[in-house]
Amino acid sequence: MEYLDFEKPIQEIKDQYVKCMLIEEKSGVDMKEVCRQLQSKLEETIKKIHNNLTSWQRVQLSRHPNRPYTLDYIQSITKKDSFIELHGDRNFGDDKAVVGGFGKIEENTFMLIGTQKGRNTKDRQYRRFGMPNPEGYRKALRLMKLAEKFCKPVITFVDTPGAFPGIEAEKRGQGEAIGKNIYEMMCLKVPIIVLIIGEGASGGALGIGIGDKISMMENSWFSVISPESCSTILWGKWDKKEISSEVLKLTAEDMYKLNLIDDIIKEPLGGAHFCPRKAYKLVKKKIIKHYKQLSIIEIESLIRKRKNKYISIGCFDE
Repeated sequence: MEYLDFEKPIQEIKDQYVKCMLIEEKSGVDMKEVCRQLQSKLEETIKKIHNNLTSWQRVQLSRHPNRPYTLDYIQSITKKDSFIELHGDRNFGDDKAVVGGFGKIEENTFMLIGTQKGRNTKDRQYRRFGMPNPEGYRKALRLMKLAEKFCKPVITFVDTPGAFPGIEAEKRGQGEAIGKNIYEMMCLKVPIIVLIIGEGASGGALGIGIGDKISMMENSWFSVISPESCSTILWGKWDKKEISSEVLKLTAEDMYKLNLIDDIIKEPLGGAHFCPRKAYKLVKKKIIKHYKQLSIIEIESLIRKRKNKYISIGCFDE
């Protein structure tokens, strides 16, 4: 387990707890009471830290290297061997930063699509750190249209620092691909459930982030720009990223207060990376709840509500 700077007190107590267990194992001395006290202290410390997190600390947690990624959720919440990954945009290539396919959650089949980061250096390069190229968004749209053809609901998992900013991506129509996805998702004739599980940055997130129900994990963020980029634009350096995080109002709590999302998925004590299995159960429960609510609404009414949901965001004059 890796620890962030503000998690160091947790690491120290956990190390003490492990040492205590080893002493008991090797020497036979009864250390149960000491271990119990350390366990209690550990829980209190985690609660104290996580009840007073700043916006920037939540951004850091959303990027935690041990945090579950899209494929972790998909493989854990779908029935064994039911997920069938589909590849390619049928135009240019197969973007490894976007994954998707049909899978069963309980007795219902869904189209599951999401941005996928990598666990190690090689995998991160392979997945391009979860930053899609245009073909990634076109693959996602192809899969959504396939889901529409077979009347299967769509679930998207958003965890991206943004669309890939390379020259080749721009040449192949990055902006057009994202814009078309937003347009098509507004009119898609099946229910869409969006889950922000980590980073939700800029148009890169919106390319698969339009839905009837939008839920955010407690330690995720959703914004037009990352705190570092915002700091660089406004102050010419990254040093003001903490201030940018606060001003951008990018946390799940901020998004909920602004009525930009439907609800927040509470994470296990310490964050999703502390207890991934519990996080999977919470996400699965939320998906089932949303699907039950959406499945009883007529599709014409659902599309109308979806459009009105986004039209009502913000204030403007014509």
